[in-house]
Amino acid sequence: MTSELDIVISTEAEGWDEAACEVQITAAALATLAVVTLPPCARAEIGVTLSDDEQVRVLNRDHRGQDKSTNVLSFPIDEPPQAPPPGAPLLLGDIVLARETITAEALDQGKNFAAHLSHLVVHGVLHLVGYDHMIDQDAERMEQLEREILARLGVADPYAPTQSPADTAAFDHHTSGP
Repeated sequence: MTSELDIVISTEAEGWDEAACEVQITAAALATLAVVTLPPCARAEIGVTLSDDEQVRVLNRDHRGQDKSTNVLSFPIDEPPQAPPPGAPLLLGDIVLARETITAEALDQGKNFAAHLSHLVVHGVLHLVGYDHMIDQDAERMEQLEREILARLGVADPYAPTQSPADTAAFDHHTSGP
């Protein structure tokens, strides 16, 4: 477990409420790292880019071969994270978020933007620490962790079967390495 988390947030697109996003991103990242096992270190670092659909489309095309935007992309440094040299932070990787897609999904699914953003950050951080959903068993484990973490944050289960179809999580699951 880390005793400190550095989150480097950069804004590369207009329309983001940076102060509000920083609160959501920090809470979601800390809640996620509180439940996963990391190599021992004094501090960890992640980068989060607040971007737009066009920039994310280019990244998705170049790194995943999918010429379309998506809500979140994760770029882990190591899978799973490796212990850093003494005194150095554990560099986990970068998360890139697409504002227009996240906004549209929140509206389409009847979700609060902040809750949806929290879900996507939790999802992205789980990718950074080695979780994936390429096979059903891994997907189930990752979704269960997301539910547990989001519950700690007071966010409703995005996969709950009692929600209407418009409320269920319909985001494109993804991870990519640089």
